[in-house]
Order: sequence, then C-alpha cells, then structure tokens
Amino acid sequence: MTRTAPAFRDIYFTARDGLRLYGRHYPAAFHDGVVRRPVLCLAGLTRNCRDFNVIAEELSQRHDGPRDVYTFDYRGRGLSEADPDWRNYAVPIEALDVLDFMIVTGVRTASVIGTSRGGLIAMAIAAIQPRALGAVVLNDIGPVIEQKGLGRISAYVGRIPLPGTWAEAGALVHDMSRRAFPAVPPEDWVEVAKQWFNEHKGRPAPGYDPELSNALSVLDGPIPALWPQFEALKRVPVMVLRGEKSDILSAETVEEMRRRHPAFTSFVVPGQGHAPLLRDAESIDQIAGFLGAAEASEWQPRLAYG
Repeated sequence: MTRTAPAFRDIYFTARDGLRLYGRHYPAAFHDGVVRRPVLCLAGLTRNCRDFNVIAEELSQRHDGPRDVYTFDYRGRGLSEADPDWRNYAVPIEALDVLDFMIVTGVRTASVIGTSRGGLIAMAIAAIQPRALGAVVLNDIGPVIEQKGLGRISAYVGRIPLPGTWAEAGALVHDMSRRAFPAVPPEDWVEVAKQWFNEHKGRPAPGYDPELSNALSVLDGPIPALWPQFEALKRVPVMVLRGEKSDILSAETVEEMRRRHPAFTSFVVPGQGHAPLLRDAESIDQIAGFLGAAEASEWQPRLAYG
C-alpha cells in the first residue's frame, strides 16, 4: 500500500438557480480493496470547507481505513457565490444544494459530519431523501437549541470587524473563543482564523455574506423543538459530539436523543464549546471508529461506545 501526498481537489458547480457553488474532494490516500462509504462534511452557519481540513485529511489518509471525504461551502459562505436574496439562506434550500453537490460528485450515499447548521441540514436531508445518508455525526447540535447560545450567535453574525493581518485575525478569534475553548493551544488560533476568513492578496477577507445576519434577525423567540426532524434519522446510526462548554446543546437534550434513537452514541469533547473544532486526535479517532462500526453493523455503535 502506497500513500499519496495529502491533497484536495476543488469542485465548482452551478446550482439549480444559477449560483456558482464550491466544494472539495479529499481522495482516499490508498486503496486496500475495501469499499468504504464516503464522508460529506457540512459546516456551521457562517463557516465553510476549511473547518474540516484537519479531519478530512486524517480520514482520507488513515492507515486503518482511508475513505473519500467531501466538504462543501453553502451559498454565501467561503468560496461559493453570495445569493442576491438573503431569504435563500435557509436550511431547506441549502439541503437541496447539498443534494445537488452529491449528484455532481457521484456520491449516492454518504456518512455526514454536520456541525451545528450542518446537522440541521442532515436532518432535512433525512426527511426528504433518506437513502442519501448512511450514518450521521451531529457536531454539537440537536433538536433543542439553547436560547442563550442562539442569542450569542445572533449577536456576532455580520458584526465581526475585518482584521488587517493574519496575526490580528488570530488574536481576534482567540479573544472571542478562549473562554469556551480553553483546551485549544494558543498557537492554533491563526489557523482557526484562516478557517473563519477568506484570503485576498495575502490578507483576511470576509468569509461569508454579511446579509446572512438577516436570516437570523427574522427569528422571534426560541426555535421550536425539532424532534420530528431528528426522528427522521432513526434509520441510520447517529453519533453526537457535544462540547463540554457548549451553550447550544445541553446534556439533557443528548440524553433525550439517546432515549429516542435505537442506534445512538455520544462523546463529550473536553475543554471545547460550540462547536468542537474537530482538530484534536481524540475527537477524530472517535468519529473514525463510529464510521467504521456503522458500516459493519447498524447496531454496532451502541454496543461499542455505549
């Protein structure tokens, strides 16, 4: 078995309404004769493909089971075009974009790693096209979204100042996140900032359309509980990662998810809040183990992880 150099392939395609959208493919580094389900990574509200660079490279190169990994920028995020109508920054439309991306890439069934908004999109896909999903990892998101965390997110979307340098960007992101992420080493924050912001001529540039804030401003009060949407995931194994310091997903909600789902496992990411960055070895190993177990048997995750 010979490994190839870590790399990804850029993917651009045109959505059904004409927007040019972007994704990435991290091909499996080698083939050992075992066909493994590809992984599709879906980011949070304001985030993009770059959030998954560490875990995508790791999953595509693992000596104990490499697999193809795809990541995707929703409309108005990362390298995808902004939508002229902010009302289209909505989970149902973004779910259709993801399904179109799967068609373009030839991915018929994928295991999904959905961070925050990405987890909600996975629930939507489970409802409208259940056979598109093979297993789902929900990264710090569930059917009940805590109002405190939602208020915090609403307060910063579209309001973060644009740093002049990458050093300033790292300091800004560190200052915003250090209370919720004490386990993240200080030297990692410039790299995390490069996930948040695009780059233009070597300097930070906006990483998402500021009009995205309008999609949050129309919310009036708490989001209704999404238990029907979560129950659409009952046909596939589900793993939930919860940040130890999360203000979006409570431990009580995780336990209720466990009670309702027949093939459920969970893992608490120590020293991280909303949402875990998926850069640490323990989280990546937990996810890789779950994906392998889910392929072996739909019921194996509960037996293996409890």
